[in-house]
Amino acid sequence: MNPSIQELADRAHCKLRFLGLQPYEKVWNEMREFTLSRQTDTVDEIWILQHEPIFTLGQAGKTEHILDAHDIPVIHSDRGGQVTYHGPGQLIIYLLIDVRRRKSGIRDLVNLIEQAVIRLLAEYDIKAETRPRAPGVYVDNKKIAALGLRIKRGCSYHGLSFNIKMDLTPFSYINPCGYAGLGSTQLTELLGNHSNKLFAEVQDKLLNIILSLL
Repeated sequence: MNPSIQELADRAHCKLRFLGLQPYEKVWNEMREFTLSRQTDTVDEIWILQHEPIFTLGQAGKTEHILDAHDIPVIHSDRGGQVTYHGPGQLIIYLLIDVRRRKSGIRDLVNLIEQAVIRLLAEYDIKAETRPRAPGVYVDNKKIAALGLRIKRGCSYHGLSFNIKMDLTPFSYINPCGYAGLGSTQLTELLGNHSNKLFAEVQDKLLNIILSLL
């Protein structure tokens, strides 16, 4: 019998928090507060959620990559990377991990997240790849998952956004991740499966993979 998500979380010494649909800034503030207040024995946490519509600019983000925000808010974040879009139907997984305690680093965590998404897509017979200078996961030259992380006091926060069943239109309002003309895709389009059950199924599968790799 395969272990449950909670059993995998216990083995990985992680606490899972399922937060539902949340405004970006509220969760961002809570992540920073959690990270700054951590002690050496604080249990790592993984937050699973969706965001209300928002464009986020990373530390190196340039406003010129926002072509026309329309009525979607723009916020400067302290994660890495350029500009991306978050909205309902996109799975967000934030990894609040003491990388120093786990004797790993930012590159190790990026690789873990990317490989988890690639393995998840392979379960649906979808071939995906990474790009050396543009963290994230791509299918047929279109981006399906974006990464943005920050390390503070040896601990990570922010994490992964994975397009499952959402309105992709706002990605055309920006140069995603700073690349003009970069297309975006999502799992429902690749599978031709628009079932309301798909989001929960993918969420569980991806969490299983991430926890097994930690």
